[in-house]
Amino acid sequence: MSEAYIYDAVRSPRGKGRKDGSLHEVTSLRLSAQMLDALADRNGLEGHAVEDVIWGNATQVKEQGGCLARTAVLASKLDERIPGLSINRFCASGLEAVNLAANQIKGGAGEGYIAGGVECMSRVAMGSDGAAIAVDPSVAMKSYFVPQGISADIIATEYGFTRDQADALAVESQRRAKAAWDADRFSKTVVPVRDQNGLTILDQDEYMRPETDMQSLGALNASFKEMGEVMPGFDTIAMMKYPHLEAINHIHHAGNSSGIVDGSAAILIGSKEFGEARGLKPRARIRANAKIGTDPTIMLTGPVPVTEKIMADSGMKVSDIDLFEVNEAFAAVVLRFMQAFDVDPAIVNPNGGAIAMGHPLGATGAIIIGTLLDELERQDKELGLATLCVASGMGAATIIERV
Repeated sequence: MSEAYIYDAVRSPRGKGRKDGSLHEVTSLRLSAQMLDALADRNGLEGHAVEDVIWGNATQVKEQGGCLARTAVLASKLDERIPGLSINRFCASGLEAVNLAANQIKGGAGEGYIAGGVECMSRVAMGSDGAAIAVDPSVAMKSYFVPQGISADIIATEYGFTRDQADALAVESQRRAKAAWDADRFSKTVVPVRDQNGLTILDQDEYMRPETDMQSLGALNASFKEMGEVMPGFDTIAMMKYPHLEAINHIHHAGNSSGIVDGSAAILIGSKEFGEARGLKPRARIRANAKIGTDPTIMLTGPVPVTEKIMADSGMKVSDIDLFEVNEAFAAVVLRFMQAFDVDPAIVNPNGGAIAMGHPLGATGAIIIGTLLDELERQDKELGLATLCVASGMGAATIIERV
């Protein structure tokens, strides 16, 4: 079996996912093509250089529909003989693209792949695809469906996390993100987004709010309290599933949840022979990957069981891992991960996360792989694990090892 190596990683800066965000006028297609072009230029990819482009995005409708991966290839500098595959594992789509590419290489189905993803949330709204899990009563009632924000509050209630704990994690995410940008830690990976004239549109994550403190967060109302208690009564649905809960403690709000943003990321993955043929030096080996299904109501606990699974599958222990990237979909997700494994908070998201910089759904998994790789190199560490919770109750994880 071949080994799969990461040769390069690029990402766009993340723009605010609103009409006044800097990337609002940039389509998912253009943003994807720019990331593909960046990899091609940086690594001299000419001709039929890779077997496939595997591209994740979570809301595959309108301009993000119709196998965006193939369209992005045609819009980029890549050879038209390279096909494209669009995939959707919700928030883990970008990571799953990386995992699929790695497994293809390990299985002998090609020597090189580009994997990544995109989400332009200012242009294609989250939920606009009308997902059956939410709107089809035959499955929504059976699975005790509640919105993700309610699920995050269920985690907080079930595992005893307070509003102050969630807010403190959010403040720290903002502080770390600012420190990372100030120290130029993302420069190896971030590719400025440019317009058709080559002028820079955005070169830094613009969602960050480094002035955030406990006082400003304390002034925010819980975002999902009314939805749970007053509107369709999602708290009642949740407590039908978990009757031991007397009430749902609503602790999440815009300041301690992931930001809605636009962004894209791409990873160049190949065999040893792929790199040797092009004079490229591998930066990391994809040592293991895993995915799992979990309870669809509490929904966002996936990082814990999928980490247990990947450790068992690879014969490793959590203590073997030097750095973790746990997507900050909601503060309680990261708090639960650290609680479950008694992990030092200093090695979890050391450069901040999606609470500070935003979560472009289909791209985030690939983004955190690049962030993890850069930080392993900066700290001269060996092993890193990236993991995300996933809508409807799933988890995904990847372990990378520096070469």
